[in-house]
Amino acid sequence: MSKRETFYDAISQRGVSRRDFLGFCAVMATTLGLGPKGVGLVAHAMESKPRIPVLWLHGLECTCCSESFLRSGHPLASDIIMTMISLDYDDTIMAAAGDQAEAIVHEIIRDYRGEYILAVEGNVPLANDGMACIVGGRPFRAQFDEAAKHAKAIIAWGTCASSGCVQAARPNPTKATPIYKLVEHVPVINVPGCPPIAEVMTGVISYMLTYDRLPELDNQLRPKMFYSQRVHDKCYRRAHFDAGQFVEAWDDDGARQGWCLYKMGCRGPTTYNACASMGWNEGVSFPIKSGHGCIGCSEEGFWDRGPFYERLPDMQQWGIESNADKVAMAGAAVLGGAIAVQAAATVVKNVLTRKDKTNKAAEKPGDDA
Repeated sequence: MSKRETFYDAISQRGVSRRDFLGFCAVMATTLGLGPKGVGLVAHAMESKPRIPVLWLHGLECTCCSESFLRSGHPLASDIIMTMISLDYDDTIMAAAGDQAEAIVHEIIRDYRGEYILAVEGNVPLANDGMACIVGGRPFRAQFDEAAKHAKAIIAWGTCASSGCVQAARPNPTKATPIYKLVEHVPVINVPGCPPIAEVMTGVISYMLTYDRLPELDNQLRPKMFYSQRVHDKCYRRAHFDAGQFVEAWDDDGARQGWCLYKMGCRGPTTYNACASMGWNEGVSFPIKSGHGCIGCSEEGFWDRGPFYERLPDMQQWGIESNADKVAMAGAAVLGGAIAVQAAATVVKNVLTRKDKTNKAAEKPGDDA
C-alpha cells in the first residue's frame, strides 16, 4: 500500500501558494470557531495528516444533501473532494460504474480497514428484505453493513440518514431506519437537515480531519458547534416575538413588516440548527428571512408534526414561549402601561407648569399708583 499524500501535498501539486494555503487555513479556523491558535492547528493537520479515504453511500434519499454539499463556499466543495479527503466512492458524482465501481468499495474496506470514513446519505429500508433500495444488484442494507463494520467513523448526512425523514413518516411502509440504529461499536455523527447547510457539512469534515476525532455531540449525536441553539434564539425576527408582534395572515401588514411567523406554524422555537446564524447560499438567506416559517427539518419525526402551517401547541419550555397569545397580550399590556405612564407624566407636568406660573405671578410686585 503506497504512502497517501497529505492535503498540502495535493494543493502544492496544483500550484497553490503557501500564502493561499494559510489563507484557506484561516477561513477554516474561523468557520469552526477555533480561536487565535486555530490557524496553526489547521495548517499542521493539513500538512502532516494523509488524506483520509471516504466512501459515500446512498440509500433511500433524494440527493439533496449532495446538492447542498457541492454548493459550499467556505471551503469550496472541490477543495474538500480534490485535496482534503480521498473520495473513493460516490455513485452520484464518480465516473466509474457497474462492477468497476462496486469493486472500489471492497478494495477500500480491505486496504484501509478501520481507517476510512463512511458517509451515508439516506436511510436503510428493512421491509421485504430491503428490496425497496437496490445497489449493485443487492439490497442497500448489504452494502451498508459491509462498509459500516470496518469504518473509523460514520457520518449520517441529512435527516433521512439521521432520523428517517419522509421515508420513515407514518406508516413507514418500507421500514426505513436511520443509520445510528443499525450500527454498533463504530461512532456515528448525525448531521441533520433537509438538506444540511453546505458549510455545516464541510465544517464537520474539516474538524474531523484537523483533530482526528468527532466534534462534541449532543444527546442526538449532532455536533454541538452547529446544533446547540434553536433557530428561534438567533432569528432576526425574535424581537417581534418578544414584543408580541405576530404575522396573522400571509398578506397582512405584519408579514410585510417582517414580524414573527410563530402563529403561521414556524418551528423555530423547537428546532436546533445554525440556519439563522450561518444562512444558506454563502450566508445570503434562510427560510424565515425569505418569509417562510421554519418547518423543523433537522428534528426527528418532523414529517409527522404537521400540518406545517398550523401553529405549534402552547409551549412551556425554557420559560419564554409560555404562549404566543400571552406574549402578545403582555406586549400590549406593556405598551398600554407605557402610554398610561406617559399620559400621567404629561398631566403631572402640566399641573406643575401651571402651579409654577401661578407662583411667579403672585411674587410679581404690584403697581403703586
